[in-house]
Amino acid sequence: MSKEQQQSQYDWADISSGSDRVGKARCRIKDSTITIFSINIYPAWEGLGYGREFVDYCKGNFKVVIADRVRYSAIGFWKAMGFSNDQDGNWSYHKKTP
Repeated sequence: MSKEQQQSQYDWADISSGSDRVGKARCRIKDSTITIFSINIYPAWEGLGYGREFVDYCKGNFKVVIADRVRYSAIGFWKAMGFSNDQDGNWSYHKKTP
């Protein structure tokens, strides 16, 4: 469904495991950059690594991944995922080019 059909300024990503939808992410994609505003893993699926898998997918498919306005309690997650503090509330990952 397009953003116009959704009447949303965001791109929504379904996070799945096989045929089960385990969560969703609110993002914005522009060229080779994805900005992640939120990752929501449904309660029955929390703690099983699906959020990490989604971030790894983004790191593999975009040159720049931005985590928008990271909550203090989530800083450890983004650090562990290889992101750097942009000093403006955002954390980012830049794919290294060979």
